[in-house]
Amino acid sequence: MSHSSLTTAQTTLAKERVGLERLETAFKGPLGKVFCQVVDHLIASKGRVAVTGVGKSGHIARKIQTSLASTGTPSFFIYPTEAAHGDLGMIQKDDNLLAFSTSGETAELALLLQYAKVQNIPLIAVTSNSESTLARASQFCLCLPQSSEACPIGLAPTTSSLMQLALGDALMSSLLAQRGFSYEDFSKFHPAGQLGARLRPISDIMHKSKEMPLGSAIMPLKQVVMEMTRKAFGCMGVIDEDGILIGLIADGDLRPALSKDLEKTLAKDVMNRHPATARTDMRVQDVLHFMTHRDTPISSLFIVDENHRPLGIVHLHDLLRTGVL
Repeated sequence: MSHSSLTTAQTTLAKERVGLERLETAFKGPLGKVFCQVVDHLIASKGRVAVTGVGKSGHIARKIQTSLASTGTPSFFIYPTEAAHGDLGMIQKDDNLLAFSTSGETAELALLLQYAKVQNIPLIAVTSNSESTLARASQFCLCLPQSSEACPIGLAPTTSSLMQLALGDALMSSLLAQRGFSYEDFSKFHPAGQLGARLRPISDIMHKSKEMPLGSAIMPLKQVVMEMTRKAFGCMGVIDEDGILIGLIADGDLRPALSKDLEKTLAKDVMNRHPATARTDMRVQDVLHFMTHRDTPISSLFIVDENHRPLGIVHLHDLLRTGVL
């Protein structure tokens, strides 16, 4: 990269940072008050959020719409150019209209604004021009602070787009928090891909019942070796007469004991009496972190209930096969 290119890149980032700082400061004033009103209004609303915009604002609007929909706020994107050709019918009685336009004078939005007025659809504007047609037509105007565009000629939407994105993300996050949207809710909407894999409960992938390598405290090491070999988890859980996990024998515990009499040496003689375990409500990502981010990483882990009875076991390979990494 040439020196001039690096300087341009750094200048761009610096100008965009100024825009975000001004936006953050604006939240301490009138913008923050209107923002809270918008959040309260959308939480109380029985309808969906129709999101719209044109050009770069349209791209930002589509991103915010998908973020809203995936975090508990029913929403859809409506193309302004298609609105006049039947898509206005997508907007129903209790819905809301969230419109993005830096200038607030985007001609393609005119029909949508007129429809919202006639049908009494609450209009939320995101614009940098508080005196614009869009701002004046809105019930709630989220007016972005003035900040120069970050490109060298000061015209390409850069800082303005970034502020729109940041405000939209702030709105999504606030609605998510107000709705009490949980890990469980998020995983329902994101079942596929790496994100879906990370959020799966560990109970979905654990090996159960007869697949678990288990034995009693008085099991001879010879049988322990056979059980560990059959189940191929590199360990065996030791349970008492009530089925409670009281210890674990891993390969590392077994190797030093192989020089002993395998018929007379018992599981209780070599087991780790304080094995690491996980709960069934833990997520795949949490279990993976628990197994790998420790002084001595472990390759297999028992999943237990509230009484410490083993319900299943997972191997590190099981986690990796989900696509979590």
